[in-house]
Amino acid sequence: MNSSCCTACPSPHSMSPAPATLEHMTEQGSARHVMAIDQGTTSTRVIIFDHEGRIQGAAQREHRQIFQHPGWVGHSATEIWRTTRDLMREALAVSHLKAHEIAALGITNQRETTVVWDKRTGQPVYEAIVWQDTRTQGLIDELTEAHGADFLRSVTGLPLATYFSASKVRWILDNAPGAREKAERGHLLFGTIDTWLVWNLTRGEGAEPVHATDATNASRTQLCDIRDLAWSEKALDLFGVPESMLPEIRPSVGDFGRVVAVDELEGLPIAGILGDQQAATFGQAGFAEGAAKNTYGTGCFLIVNTGEEVVHSDNGLLTTVAYQIAGEKPRYALEGSVAVAGSLQHWLRDNLGLFRDSEEIEGLVTSVPDTGGAVIVPAFSGLFAPRWQPDARGVIVGLTRFVTKAHLVRAASEAIAFQSVEVIEAAAADLGHELTEIRVDGGASVSEFLMQFQADLLGFDVVRPEVLETTALGAAYAAGFSVGVWGTLDEIAENWREEKRFTPAMSGDDRDRRMRIWNRAVERSLAWVDDDVITGAGGAS
Repeated sequence: MNSSCCTACPSPHSMSPAPATLEHMTEQGSARHVMAIDQGTTSTRVIIFDHEGRIQGAAQREHRQIFQHPGWVGHSATEIWRTTRDLMREALAVSHLKAHEIAALGITNQRETTVVWDKRTGQPVYEAIVWQDTRTQGLIDELTEAHGADFLRSVTGLPLATYFSASKVRWILDNAPGAREKAERGHLLFGTIDTWLVWNLTRGEGAEPVHATDATNASRTQLCDIRDLAWSEKALDLFGVPESMLPEIRPSVGDFGRVVAVDELEGLPIAGILGDQQAATFGQAGFAEGAAKNTYGTGCFLIVNTGEEVVHSDNGLLTTVAYQIAGEKPRYALEGSVAVAGSLQHWLRDNLGLFRDSEEIEGLVTSVPDTGGAVIVPAFSGLFAPRWQPDARGVIVGLTRFVTKAHLVRAASEAIAFQSVEVIEAAAADLGHELTEIRVDGGASVSEFLMQFQADLLGFDVVRPEVLETTALGAAYAAGFSVGVWGTLDEIAENWREEKRFTPAMSGDDRDRRMRIWNRAVERSLAWVDDDVITGAGGAS
C-alpha cells in the first residue's frame, strides 16, 4: 500500500476509460445527466446530477421506522419501493428535464438491511429487517460459542455479528410462516435494498425481473467470499440459507438491466450500484489507496481504500469491497462502522421531544459552552467498531440538575465525534501511519460545531466538499461512468470541490482529557445485557 496518501485523489487505474457495458449513450445522443436513487435508513432521495456533479432536481421522503420490540428495527419494503417509484417521477418533474436527457440510473442503499420476498407474487414474506436490528443476537452467540467470532472473517472479511444480512435471512426463514418450506422449493428470493429495488424496477409485463446485487452490497451480507466475489458454501451452510434465494453478484459499475416499472423512464439503463458508504467514497473521488472519508448519517462510517489488497484488521475494523468496475479487479477497503450517529439526534427529537426540527440543533449546541458534565454513549444496538460489544446499551452519565436540554443536545453531537475518533485511530493502527486529513459528508456534516469539534479531537484537518450529497453523487458517478457520461475516473475527480476546511484548535492536553472522560462513560455502558435484562419481545423487566 501507498502509505503516503491518505486523502482522496486519483488512483493508478483512473485513466482507464469507462467500461463499454451499455449502448445507451449512443441511443440517447447527448444525454449528460444521471439520476441516482439514495435509499437510506430513514428516508429515500432521488437526485438528478449534471456532468459537473451539481444537483438539477431532487425529491425526498421519510419512511416508517417499525419498532416492535426493544432491539428490533424494521421497514416496510413495499413502502420503500412505492416511495422510490414516486420520487423518481417527482425528481424528473422538478428538474424540468426530459427523460431522453437522462443517460442512466444509479442506486445506492442502506446496506445489510434484509428483504425476503416471494418471486411469484412480488410480496415480502416479512418486513425488512434493518441493519441496526439486534434480534438475532441469540443465534450469533450460539455460533460464536461453537465456532468463534472470526469463523468467517478470512472468507467474508467480517466477524460474526447481528449487523450483517446472513443472520437476518435465517431469522426470517425460521420465523415467517411457511418461509423455510417456500425457500427450499425455490419460491423465495433474498436481497438487500438495492436488489429489491432493481427487481421491482425491471419487473413488468413480458419482462423478466433482474435479481442481482453489486460486489459492495454482497460483501456486507456475510455470505460472500470477498476474494472470489461468489457466494460462500461455508457461510451458506453455517446460516442455513438456500443458494437459490441469492442474487447474481455483478460489478458495481456495470449493467443491471433497464427500467420497466416507471413509465416516464422506461428503458433507462440501471448502470451502477454501490452500498451507501462505498457510494460516498466514490462520490468523494476516493479512488486511491489510502483515501479516507467519514460519513455522518444515521450511523457514522469511515472507509479507507486499500486498493487491490484485502487487508484484515487487527483493531476491530471490517474488510469490505470498495467498488468493482466491470472488467477490472475489485478494490477493497477497511471500514469502521458506528451504529448510532444522526439517529441519536432523531431519538432526541422523536422520542424525547427536545426539539421539533433538526435545524434547531446547531442553535441549541452553541447556546451552551459545554455539556455541563453530561456524556451520552448511544449504544442502542450495542457498540460496533472497534469495540464490538453487543451487550452494551445506551447511557447518559454525569447528570446533575444543572443539565438542560441544550447540554444533552450538545452531548449528542460530541458523542458522534468521539465515536468517529475511535474508528479513525483504529484505521491508523492498521495502516501503520497516521492520517493527515479526512474528507467528510452526510447530513450531520453541515454542523459547523460538529466538524470543528471533530477536527479538534482528531488533531488534523477535516475537509467538507461543496456537494454533501456524496452518497447519491457516487451512485450517479458509477452509473454515468458505466455509460460514458464521464470518460475516466480522473474526470470524476476533477469535479470534487472543497467547501470548507476545519483545522484543529484544541490543545493536546484538553483533547486527551476529553477522550479519558469519554472512555470512562463507555465503560459504564458495557455488559448491561445479561440474564436479568430480557432482550427481544419482553424488553427490560
